[in-house]
Amino acid sequence: MLYLSIKKTLQIVFGLSIVALAFTVQAGTTTADHSKFVELKGPFESGPAVTKACLQCHTEAAKQVHQTKHWTWQFKNEETGQLLGKRNVVNNFCISTQSNIGACSSCHVGYGWKDDSFDFTSEPNVDCLVCHDQTGLYDKKKLREGKVSNLAKIAKKVGETSRTSCGTCHFKGGGGKAVKHGDLDPSFDAPDKFVDVHMDADGLNFTCSTCHTTDAHMVTGSRYAAAAKDTTGQDYPGKKGDISRATCVSCHDDQVHENQKLNDHIDKVACQTCHIPHFARGDYPSKMWWDWSTAGKMGEDGKPISVLDEAGNEIYNSKKGDFTWEQDVVPAYRWFNGTVQYTLPTDKFDPTTIVEVNKFLGSADDGKSLIWPIKLMKGKQPYDTELNTFITPHTTGKDGYWKTFDWPSAMEKGMAKAGLPYSGKFGFIETEMSWPIAHMVAPANEALACKDCHSKDGRLAEIKDIYIPGRDNNDWLDKAGFILLALTLAGVGVHALIRVFSRRQQKQGGV
Repeated sequence: MLYLSIKKTLQIVFGLSIVALAFTVQAGTTTADHSKFVELKGPFESGPAVTKACLQCHTEAAKQVHQTKHWTWQFKNEETGQLLGKRNVVNNFCISTQSNIGACSSCHVGYGWKDDSFDFTSEPNVDCLVCHDQTGLYDKKKLREGKVSNLAKIAKKVGETSRTSCGTCHFKGGGGKAVKHGDLDPSFDAPDKFVDVHMDADGLNFTCSTCHTTDAHMVTGSRYAAAAKDTTGQDYPGKKGDISRATCVSCHDDQVHENQKLNDHIDKVACQTCHIPHFARGDYPSKMWWDWSTAGKMGEDGKPISVLDEAGNEIYNSKKGDFTWEQDVVPAYRWFNGTVQYTLPTDKFDPTTIVEVNKFLGSADDGKSLIWPIKLMKGKQPYDTELNTFITPHTTGKDGYWKTFDWPSAMEKGMAKAGLPYSGKFGFIETEMSWPIAHMVAPANEALACKDCHSKDGRLAEIKDIYIPGRDNNDWLDKAGFILLALTLAGVGVHALIRVFSRRQQKQGGV
């Protein structure tokens, strides 16, 4: 008992230290006032000019950024051997960066990536402002169009990353607000505790970097190499090995509940499964269906149209097709061991099935997997009907296909830009894509109850290879239970008979 008490006390102290650190960061404590640096006086004619000024002091920063996934948009998965990252994968939102890099690179941490001529070794090409802007005035799209003239003002106000600076890209991925991620949207600019208890602007006020810690600009936590199960426990300064806080266990430990039965669940169930009962919990619904096959319907004037529902959500766009949106969504659930297998642009698939754009690997008995909540994105996207591979059409830019809405031209141009084989014949195929849910942690009193999973039609109805009491029937367990019940009843009956017989003997002896 003394050991448990000491351990609990240490957990509380550690948790409070993390909270204190978060408040320190939020307070804007810094050792430098950039507004006083003559190097940042300006004026600056371009983004790279600002970076050159930054590099006069931060001499190694650009080299560090060059090593990150934020810069390369590439990741080699050693488990599967696949070369992943934004430059290589396909999704069922905006489909592919390979054929639309000029537009997609508006969320790249660099300047000028429009085609293969981009110099990935250039230090001035690194965009410092996109992550470190504190003014809210920085806009890469406007900068590319020559509409940003206040670069010196922005440069003088740089500082720590914030929810808003990270959200510039991550809250609007896939083509708009709350499109891609079900658990990240502009609600996180200043969320309340009902959106996320950790990032509550009036509470703990965590920023993204509170958990996604960095070292030499390397940001921990990745959907390409997820830590599905934390086996290292609490992380603290000086600890050897992984010291990132991008998991729940890294702060809360794996014995966080007073109820030991709940702690036992941690061996098989991710914390997020119980503590994120719904996603798209904020002010924005998340896109759940995108059908590219319906694109091309024009208005009576022959121009592209956009159709909104009563809530103001776009449900049809001539350039993109049909959409559906949902809010307060119950996640799907999958076994997940941290490895994701992708269907890459050159991978063949069976066109008679629903194609999995990506697949979460894991099982009940591999010792690495937990039951995770996911956003299951569905839709229809183009594919090569001869090669049975995905097509990455050209769908963005001023020279986009929607001027005349020529799908064949969009397909051909996109595949040529991507340098991929194409038969010239296309169709549309239904797809699914999985996205892990890790944000929008609800208050404790809104966590799932036992009955939400331990029931016939509970949330884990699709989870296989594990016996869940209350959900499953097992003949041997049922028989054993009935036998145990019968023996218990028999024991009670025998005990009752013995008592009756004993009392009679006592009465007779008393007479």
